[in-house]
Amino acid sequence: MPADVKELMQRYCAGDANAFRELYSQAAPPLRGYLLRLCGQAATADDLLQMTFLKVHRARGAFVAGADPMPWMFSIAHRTFLDEARRRKRAKVQVAATDELPEIPVHQGGQTDAQLPDLAPPPEQTAAAMAALQQLPAAQREAVVLTKLSGKSVAEAAEIAGTTVGAMKVRAHRGYELLRKLLGATK
Repeated sequence: MPADVKELMQRYCAGDANAFRELYSQAAPPLRGYLLRLCGQAATADDLLQMTFLKVHRARGAFVAGADPMPWMFSIAHRTFLDEARRRKRAKVQVAATDELPEIPVHQGGQTDAQLPDLAPPPEQTAAAMAALQQLPAAQREAVVLTKLSGKSVAEAAEIAGTTVGAMKVRAHRGYELLRKLLGATK
């Protein structure tokens, strides 16, 4: 007979990794179904489910022992869905009144393909930037990767890192400044 979800959560909070596996197997199906009904896409529901369990893992220390964990997990799942919906809404950019983009001839302005600038940085610059990134302290590197390379907002990066928005801003700023110094850039 499977263990009670309440008991599994108490064991998980106490550090039992096997309890988490059982808790996940019992709690994931109803949470995934709920998320699927909210977003309507299986792949998105799966991603949201993983984010939900990551948040459950990070917040397990704040869980009230003896309480039913399912309403708590559903609340976390709901907030995760709302956060993702807001993030996606912010990410949409409308460039024109219609969804169609205008066709621009390649040779406009008398330039040939050979004369068009290459916008990709040279491989040696990319390698230097990645090497400099590895020299940053772990917290600053995480802040730069989350905010600049992964495109997360400062609030999202702070939540992922388990810190405050202010601390994330400071880490990111210090990381940018140290990268500039390491790469020899001037302001």
